[in-house]
Amino acid sequence: MSSDAHSNVQRRKLIEVSIPLQKINEESAREKSIRHGHPSTLHLWWARRPLAAARAVLFSQLVDDPASRPDLYPTEAEQIAERKRLFELIERLVVWENSNDEQLLAEAHRKIMESTDGNPPPILDPFAGGGTIPLEAQRLGLEAHASDLNPVAVLINKALIEIPPKFAGQPPVWPGAADETIQNWPRATGLAEDVRRYGQWMRDEAQKRIGHLYPKATLPDGTEATVIAWIWARTVTCPNPECRIAMPLVRSWWLGKKKGKEAYVVPAIEGKTVRYEIGHDPAQAPTKETDGTVGRTGATCIRCGTAVELKYIRSEGRAGRMGEQLMATVAEGKRRRVYLAPSEAHSVAAAVTRPDSAPAGELFDWPGRINVVRYGLTTFASLFTPRQLTALTTFSDLVGEARELALRDALAAGMTEGSRLDDGGTGAVAYADAVATYLGLSTSKATNLSSSITTWMSDRSALREVFARQAIPMSWDFAEANLLGSAGGGLTTVVDKVAQAVAFAPMGGGVATQTDAADSLGRCLLISTDPPYYDNIGYSDLSDYFYVWLRRSLRGVHPSILSTMLVPKTEELVANPYRHNGKEGAHKFFEEGFRDVFRRARENAYADYPITVYYAFKQQDSSEGGQSSTGWETLLEGMIRSGWQITATWPMRTEGSGRLLAKGTNALASSIVLALRPRPEDAPRVDRRAFLARLRNELPASLRELQQGAIAPVDLPQAAIGPGMAIFSEYNAVLEDDGSKMTVRTALQRINAILDEVLGELENDFDAPTRFALTWFRQNGFDSGKFGDAESLANARSISLDGMERSGILTKGGGRVALIAPTDMPADYDPSTDSSISQWEVVMHLVRVLDSEGIPAASTLLSLVPDAVDTDLCRELASLLFKLAEDRKSTALAVSFNGLGAAWSDIARGARGAAHQEMLL
Repeated sequence: MSSDAHSNVQRRKLIEVSIPLQKINEESAREKSIRHGHPSTLHLWWARRPLAAARAVLFSQLVDDPASRPDLYPTEAEQIAERKRLFELIERLVVWENSNDEQLLAEAHRKIMESTDGNPPPILDPFAGGGTIPLEAQRLGLEAHASDLNPVAVLINKALIEIPPKFAGQPPVWPGAADETIQNWPRATGLAEDVRRYGQWMRDEAQKRIGHLYPKATLPDGTEATVIAWIWARTVTCPNPECRIAMPLVRSWWLGKKKGKEAYVVPAIEGKTVRYEIGHDPAQAPTKETDGTVGRTGATCIRCGTAVELKYIRSEGRAGRMGEQLMATVAEGKRRRVYLAPSEAHSVAAAVTRPDSAPAGELFDWPGRINVVRYGLTTFASLFTPRQLTALTTFSDLVGEARELALRDALAAGMTEGSRLDDGGTGAVAYADAVATYLGLSTSKATNLSSSITTWMSDRSALREVFARQAIPMSWDFAEANLLGSAGGGLTTVVDKVAQAVAFAPMGGGVATQTDAADSLGRCLLISTDPPYYDNIGYSDLSDYFYVWLRRSLRGVHPSILSTMLVPKTEELVANPYRHNGKEGAHKFFEEGFRDVFRRARENAYADYPITVYYAFKQQDSSEGGQSSTGWETLLEGMIRSGWQITATWPMRTEGSGRLLAKGTNALASSIVLALRPRPEDAPRVDRRAFLARLRNELPASLRELQQGAIAPVDLPQAAIGPGMAIFSEYNAVLEDDGSKMTVRTALQRINAILDEVLGELENDFDAPTRFALTWFRQNGFDSGKFGDAESLANARSISLDGMERSGILTKGGGRVALIAPTDMPADYDPSTDSSISQWEVVMHLVRVLDSEGIPAASTLLSLVPDAVDTDLCRELASLLFKLAEDRKSTALAVSFNGLGAAWSDIARGARGAAHQEMLL
């Protein structure tokens, strides 16, 4: 829809002004440790955006900034107060435990309705991937559209946003399940319960058919225990003619490293065979020098000591002469793992014939990403042991049988027959399709812990998934999970996690379609998306690993989505140098495709709302300084050339506290969210001088607005790029003195330079003792300097060193002067009794208290600071000190000052509460 089809008055949205970035980042980082009900537990997808970030971004993308509504908030004070209320709403909204708080979500939806004149636009993610963005749009009461070319992603999105709402409030159809608990089955909890029941039926049925392949382990006391995993070593024949043993290729002999529970494999040579025992004595444990037989450069024969090149191992693998030996069995014990030496019975149980119905499909040889091919593992079936293939094909067949059983039970429960799920049905047939979809996803997900690429983590005594990183790497020793057991790799455990995700899913309108990104942009939908970026992740080649199993289980349920033998790749927007004639060709393919997508998006863009785009930054792409990134500049340049104005850049950190970078840098985070508006076709040109004048004139006010959002000092420079780039990209071109167009790189340099100027000018607002301390800190930090230098500096500011010594800013003596570091500030300080208090003192004491006692104590201290002290300037001082500490490479100090800046909103909120409580008393 063209811009003239909308209102002429453009209201800035909250995301274009300020957001509570620190809280969003904290909750995004915390979310990584959450599993119960989290949609990531439905099925693996790579590089998912955190729900907290997506929820906050969507809300802020739609809700007006109060300064854009003078009709509602006519004064600056009212605008600031309303902005704070919106921040507090977002801070509650991003907490995982509040994800399904209906009252809170209704409050957020009302704010969205107020800012969209009661008609919020539908949201589209044309690169929907793991479904985070459409899911959160749905949670906020918006119409959600998910589009992706990849059929695995489409199924995940259907399972998250499209299927659960169809069966909201539906009780389970498994006979008797609805009567076993008293509840009204809210959301899709009834469907989730059926997924558990039919999943358990699949497991029990598999036990009858293939249970003999999974024998129990005999413990040292003669009792039996369920096996958790079998640990295998790959082998090749030693090339030494005098040896020729089946030499084990082992990365590590360790099985368990937890203190008091140490366990490791002890190989014993008997003639030309290797026998394996289990050791527990830490004193005899493998050392760094003796641990394992294979590394990055080659292997060593355990019997004769011959050094064996990887080239030989690869040739043996390609010739089909790579074998495996059982090294150990991991069994369930009482509150601990029990590690057992291999037995003949367990080796024999695994020696089954590979099933003829194993999925077909060739792996793509992508060095560094899928390097198993060079070792002879060229098909998807070759990534699994015969026993794993037998179990997984059995489960796949049982998905279809479970569907028929669910259909029969749904009809018996009174549901009408209806049409198929993909035809829009909501009756018994569609319900059975839904149950089968989740069971098929469970079987697919189980392969992530059940292949010969799965390894054993000795530090955690648990299975490590295939996709611990975004690749299919070669593994030497591997762990084979017991798919019929109840531990992490068992089917019932996987099904239970899938069911939890279904039960937790929000209700609302949601549609997932399999469409190329450019083709999905033909209608007027508001975009929020996390597009692929160059070759960061090879989605199609990696997802084939799951696709072959999903197709085997669910082709009858989703025939159109699962019609191709493997995932479509020709049109995939990924810079794969092995598909596009090298790195240069791959980059050209990606950049042209990327620009085409966002050029198409520009044609139907709303004028009233910004789109939001996530940029996944790889740290290795950065320059030595840490900020300049060719990829980052290419993204900005591409967006501007596609007709977009960049109005905000928000660093999203999902790794906890951010890495503190070097001087003169904007600390690029794990991802950056851009807000963009369509630039008018007739946008003017401007010269360099006018551009720089606007930066100097407008950036200070933008910074003040940004700082209302509790932004950590480490993130302020990156966030400040947004207002700067908004000015730069408002024009069709900024012309240099020679008439050439200013590049994005030059614009970024100018924005950074003027940001430094603006921050420097803020110093004039500080009180005289604080200005003295800042200047002294620049020269000396908290080390001592010459008395004469300090005296000259103080005299220039009409203050005395004696006065600053009495007020507790510095110490002097012996011809030397030193500022008092936060750690040396007195613990009994009471700011309410300080007659000569300065902003410097407040910040030093707050740092001391925050580091030692936390936010509540810092809030109490701040509540005692007299009203005469401008505490907003104290916050700005913390940000400035962070930068100065970085300049001095004082990392510990930088972390402390950054922590104070990041926590400022929480501290200030607590201080207001403490002051109010004091008034009541």
